This record gives sequence, structure tokens and C-alpha cells, in this order.
Amino acid sequence: MREYVDCTPTLRSPSLSALTGADVYLKYENQQRTGSFKVRGAYNKLRLLGAHERTRGVIAASAGNHAQGIAYCAGRLNIATTIVMPNSTPLTKVRGTEELGATVVLSGETIADSLRTALTLAKSNGMTFVHPYDDADVIAGQGTIASEMLESFPDLEVLLVPVGGGGLVAGIALAAKHLAPGIDIVGVQSEARATRMTVAEGIGVAELGALPRLIIAERGVNLVSVNEVQIESAMAYALECLHTVVEGAGAAPVAALLAHPDRLRGKRVGIVLSGGNVDTALLTAVAAQARLLAGNVVRARVQIDDVPGNLARVAAIIAAHKGNILEVTHQRVLRDLPAKCVALDITIDLRSPMLFESMTSALRLADFPTAQLAMEALRA
Repeated sequence: MREYVDCTPTLRSPSLSALTGADVYLKYENQQRTGSFKVRGAYNKLRLLGAHERTRGVIAASAGNHAQGIAYCAGRLNIATTIVMPNSTPLTKVRGTEELGATVVLSGETIADSLRTALTLAKSNGMTFVHPYDDADVIAGQGTIASEMLESFPDLEVLLVPVGGGGLVAGIALAAKHLAPGIDIVGVQSEARATRMTVAEGIGVAELGALPRLIIAERGVNLVSVNEVQIESAMAYALECLHTVVEGAGAAPVAALLAHPDRLRGKRVGIVLSGGNVDTALLTAVAAQARLLAGNVVRARVQIDDVPGNLARVAAIIAAHKGNILEVTHQRVLRDLPAKCVALDITIDLRSPMLFESMTSALRLADFPTAQLAMEALRA
């Protein structure tokens, strides 16, 4: 597979290890060709097609990563490709798939809707349908991840793997349990997987595929779930502390480790960062939300006399406390607000949450009454 698939690095993470008490190793599949592990299963499937199947072309349904994996490999093998994607698929994934030479059809609101459309088109046009996870050849290709991880670190005790339809974790379980029978496999799902609201759209699958479900049960894979806040925090952590971009699905195993570090303390843990194809706007929003939850972004209501220069004085005090003003709203009609005064609702990004108290004290000393607004008001 080496002509089409990179052996991505598996590296120890000092920061995660120190934070959780586990000995943590990261498999950087976000550095894989097309930005995710999906190219592995795609190539393994396509290379096994017969001449007639290659001539008729292939079709797949995907939220993005399976699509790009199929499109990339099919292009290298000169196989015509059609990809059906949900209407909500991030534009970056649609463009990436088209740039790889595939014809993209947007259909439905969920992967399940797109799967139905793809199956209908496959039947009417005689194309070979390539399932994103419920396919033996695809599953086998994904299992090469575990082979590479255990070749580098044969004494890993636990593998944390994101789970959508289950193809990745099934392949990893097959390979890992063969090479290291005593290893534990933990699959991490999104609690919001059955909705369209999950930031981890790559694993936004309501149910496991039939074949992955069978393999998962036979190989004793444990399944856990993480919520949206935990996934978003893990994405931000990867960006700030691991210095790598990880999409929601790839961040799910990191979220599981950070949410329950005591469960794996003292263990040698491998984590699959399955992909890094994330929309820039979404990544920016996730990073901003993480700062809000950490207390770096705050909102204060500052009362000033409505005379020239006071806004500048307030801004100077905030700047002196290393605060960056993100937004200012003037409130002129409020209960208990004197007619000649204005309330400034100011959103501030602080270098440290600990600076807020000293900043508000300085504002009050300068005769600018100040109160912190509730976090719910800011998030709304």
C-alpha cells in the first residue's frame, strides 16, 4: 500500500502524558494523504476490483473523508468516481473531493440519506458501491493503522479509537488483537451522533454497520461516549498544546482521555488522531468557545458618564490589564441607569482569567462602576 498510503508517525505526547498520568502515544492520521485514515480502506477496496468493475466506475456516500479517500485512490487507478454527500457537508470537504476528480452529488440531511441515494444511483448506473465502513475490504485496510502503531510500540496496552459506523475500530481491533491479544480497544462515540448538530460529523452515524458490530462484539471492544463540549475542548487542546489540527472525530479519543484520566492512569495508551479536515470557520469558533469556557473571554458591564473621553479611559484601563476588547455595546435605556449615563457591555479577551478581578477593581477606582455579566448571557 505504500505507493498510496503513508506510514504516519506515532509519537509520544509529553503534554498529554503529564496531564493524565498515562503514557500517551498519538497516531497522526491527520497527516495522512487527503488528511485522514480513510485512504487506507479506500485503496484496499479499489485495488481488489475487477476490470469490469473499474470500467463501470464506483460510487460512495460520505461526509467528506471517505469521499476524499475514494476520489484520491480512484484517480490514481483511473476509475471514474461519484460521491454523494449530505447537504450539510462542510464546503472545504466538498471542494477537496471535487479537486481530486470526483463528481459530487449533494443529497439528504444525514449520511443515511446519502447512502440511500448512492445505492439508488449505483443500481441504475451499474456502478460499484463502496460502503464507508460496512465492507470487509475497507475494514481490512483501516486495520493497517494498528499494525503500524504496534510495530513502533509493541507494548501499548490500550488503543483509543473514534467510532462512527465502526469500520476503523473494527479493522484496528482485528489487527491489534492478532498482534497483541491482551491489548484493550476502546471505541469513542459522539453523544450527538444521531443528530446533525455534532461537531464530529465524521463519526455522526446513528448505528454501527452490521459487520463492524459483529467484529466489535467478538473482539471485546468497549464503547464510550463524549459530549460536544468535551470534543470541542479536545480540538482546542490539540491546536494549542499538541500543535496539530484535528477534526471533531479525530479529537473524540483525546476528549475521552481528558474526561476520564483516572481510568487509564499508568497505562501505555495509543490514540488515533483519525483526521484533520476541519472547516476553518468551525475551528475558529471552537477555539473561541474554548477560551470562553476557560474564563479567558469575559463580559463586563461598565457604567460611565456620557461625556467625551470616558470610553477611551475605560479602554486604556482594560489594555493596561492585558485585555483585548472584542466587542462593545452601548446600553442607554436600562433600569436604574441615570439619564446622563451609559452602560458599556464589553466582551474582553484576557491573557489570564486571574486578571479580571484586578481589572474590574481598577475600573471601579476610576469611578467606573463595573459588574461581570453572566456567562450564559455571553454564550447566548
